[in-house]
Amino acid sequence: MNKFFAFLGTISLSMLVAACSDTKTAKETASAETAGVETAAQVEGTKTITLSNGASVTWIQDNMGNKLNPRSLFSDASDSLYNSLNMPDGIPASVSTFLVKVDGKYILFDAGLGAFGGQLMSRLAALGVNPDSIGLVYLTHFHVDHISGLVAKDDAGNDTKVFKNAAVYAGKVEYDAWMNDIPKNDLQKNIMALYKDSLHLFAFGDSLPHGVLAIDAVGHTPGHTAFQLANLIIVGDLMHGYALQKDHPEVNSNYDMDKPKSAESRKRIMQYARDSKLLMAGMHLPPPGFAE
Repeated sequence: MNKFFAFLGTISLSMLVAACSDTKTAKETASAETAGVETAAQVEGTKTITLSNGASVTWIQDNMGNKLNPRSLFSDASDSLYNSLNMPDGIPASVSTFLVKVDGKYILFDAGLGAFGGQLMSRLAALGVNPDSIGLVYLTHFHVDHISGLVAKDDAGNDTKVFKNAAVYAGKVEYDAWMNDIPKNDLQKNIMALYKDSLHLFAFGDSLPHGVLAIDAVGHTPGHTAFQLANLIIVGDLMHGYALQKDHPEVNSNYDMDKPKSAESRKRIMQYARDSKLLMAGMHLPPPGFAE
């Protein structure tokens, strides 16, 4: 297990920003209109829709350019299954965050890559949103490409808060695991220490501010969390290869820390989304980040 954690700590940045081309899968995930939502004016690297409760949610592409997740990431998949996708160069994906405006307040779900090539700040500027106006940040889990955007360097080279007025919500199971059990966690510890005065820990099943429900999605990480708001469910890293895993949820990515639990969570949450007619939003779904 320690070898696998070491593997996670040495994942090359190139895998986070690998290039890809448009495919049918990306088009499939762009069908938000058929879910009964209303599209709004867009800026590059974003897509905004309206939820059933009147809240708006904006997908924000945090990676530069396009992205493929390579076949090697899905060692659970047989060659015949993978080859049936006809995607020899890799599976279209993204590194994404989601900005919700509800009750006149801004909520950010995950904070992206930050100094590792993140585009969140430029996208927010294009949307006319000042980071200081974001009042809540909800974290699906503590991997680097989800929390690095919480910090930036000041002129003296010290870490400083990006979201100075935000309360940060993290799962207690996830927090405890990274603070106490998982090696190579300096970045996670430093960020949590920086936000300690505004940090709130929740349990699965808790109802969070503005009607957000925290849902157990463990497996990818020990406390991986999905969030539901109205007819939207933000599934975090439930899927790294949508074209493959939407029909084969038993297939894991090599990033998943506990593969049996990850597969169970994927099957359960995808079925829940179908039964409840929820729109899914995922941090590694292909652009524009939504899927029915």
